[in-house]
Amino acid sequence: MELQLSTIFFLFLSTTVLLAATTTGQQTSDDIDTEFIRQSCESTRYPDTCFTSLSNYSSAVQHDSGRLARVAIHVALSNATHMANYVSNISRDAADKNNNTTRESAAISDCSSLFEDAVDEIKKSRTEMKRLGLTGESVKFQLSNVQTWMSAALTNEDTCTDGFQKVDDGNMKADVCDRVAAVMMVTSNALALVNSYADKISA
Repeated sequence: MELQLSTIFFLFLSTTVLLAATTTGQQTSDDIDTEFIRQSCESTRYPDTCFTSLSNYSSAVQHDSGRLARVAIHVALSNATHMANYVSNISRDAADKNNNTTRESAAISDCSSLFEDAVDEIKKSRTEMKRLGLTGESVKFQLSNVQTWMSAALTNEDTCTDGFQKVDDGNMKADVCDRVAAVMMVTSNALALVNSYADKISA
C-alpha cells in the first residue's frame, strides 16, 4: 500500500513538474517575442506608442523585422483610415453650416483631402510589403518605394495640422490636431521600422 501511494505521488509530482515546465516554456517564447518588439521600438521616435500599438501582435511577428514592419504599416493604415473617415464627415458638416467660407472649414476640407492621399500611400506601402521578392525587382528597391510612400503619408498628415495654424483656437481645431498627432505617431513609427528593416537587407 505504501509503495502504491509513493508511486502515485511520484507520478503526480512528475506530471505537475512537466506541465509547469511546458507552461514556462510557452511564457518564455511569448516574452521573447514581446521583448523583440520592445527593443525594435527603441529605434522609433515614439517607442512607448510603438510598443503599446504593436505588442499584441507578438505571436504574428515572431522575432521577424519584416513582419514587424508589415504589422506597423497595417496599424498605421487602420489609424489613418479612421482619421480620414472622421475628418471627411466633419468636413461635410462644416461645409453645410458655413458654406465652406471660414478658415476652419477650409482647413478641415484640406485635411480631408490630405488624409485621403495619406491612406492611398500607406495602402501602396502595404501592398509593396506583401510583394517583397516576388516582382523580379530587388527587395532593397521595393523597400525604397515603401519608404517614399510612408514618408509622403507622414508629410500629408503633418500638412493637415499646418492648415490650422491661422484658425482660431477652439474645440474643433484642438480635437482634429490631437487626433492627427496620434495618427502621425504610428505612421512615424511604421516608417522607422521599415527603415530599420531596410538597413538589414543587402539586396
